[in-house]
Amino acid sequence: MTSLDHGQHPATHDHDHGDHGDHGGRAGRWHRLRHGITPHSHDATDKVDAALETSRDGIRALWISFVVLAVTAFAQVVVVVFSGSVALLGDTLHNVADALTAVPLGIAFVVGRRAATRRYTYGYGRAEDLAGVVIVLVIAASSALAGYEALRRLIHPAAMSHLPAVAVAAVVGFAGNEIVAGYRIRVGRRIGSAALVADGLHARADGFTSLAVLLGVAGVALGWRWADPVVGLTITVMIGFILKDAALRVYRRLMDAVDPVLVDRAEAVLRATPGVLDVGEIRLRWIGHELRSECAITVAGTASVVTAHAVAHDAEHRLVHAVARLTAALVHPEPDGTERAAHHAAAVHR
Repeated sequence: MTSLDHGQHPATHDHDHGDHGDHGGRAGRWHRLRHGITPHSHDATDKVDAALETSRDGIRALWISFVVLAVTAFAQVVVVVFSGSVALLGDTLHNVADALTAVPLGIAFVVGRRAATRRYTYGYGRAEDLAGVVIVLVIAASSALAGYEALRRLIHPAAMSHLPAVAVAAVVGFAGNEIVAGYRIRVGRRIGSAALVADGLHARADGFTSLAVLLGVAGVALGWRWADPVVGLTITVMIGFILKDAALRVYRRLMDAVDPVLVDRAEAVLRATPGVLDVGEIRLRWIGHELRSECAITVAGTASVVTAHAVAHDAEHRLVHAVARLTAALVHPEPDGTERAAHHAAAVHR
């Protein structure tokens, strides 16, 4: 049983792992044996550099989005002071809350950099998933607050002044949130952070709230005082769908769910590895924005320990280069035929 750690690699890599055979039959076998016994000297460095780079990308995304939302909220506060718009005040509070969600996620990215310990043997990457739970709760609170304000205004309509200024502030709020949402979701998907994607969805939800303010202003301008709260309730329902999507993403991460396509890709890579006769159990799990795998392969029962180790190590090497964001692989070789049956019988007896 061997293990291999790598930094983040794209689905395709500059190394062509099928070229091992180009050294000739005997030389190729010796290359695989030597490669299995002696790991790459750059493996650990690549892994650390990639982890730090993805954390830096996440923290950078949080800071940039925080600044954008802070500027947006400040502009809206100025209009709230002059217009007295309760709807715009609620939208401003949403933007402030969205900006503040960067705090737990930023802490999670920093904590996730810490090295593994004897207690936390997989490291601290799961801190991102905990931050995702906090973000989902914030989205839920925003949705509940939006619904409450809409119902309250429907029962007790409030007069609005400076409608053009409120409309402009609503457009600014939507634009700021949409910029932040697109940026967070794009970076979150690139680095594999479900929490950052959920935070981006939260920003998009607040953008819809801004649109509700804009549509409400248009309705009030036409004399429909009920327009603002009715549109607000509609947007609350839309936020509910976004909440469901964000909660599902975080739930799947907490339950170690992965895209079945990744499992299929890992199985195809293992089956294509020279010396692998069959593929057994394949397990993949997310730890923060990094993937880890544990797999079982079948090798010839007559193979030596060194040969079986070399085949397993070659399989691990191919996996981390073929599966995006896979940073660690553990492949367990098992003998085929009667040797495998005897091995399993002994394991069951124990």
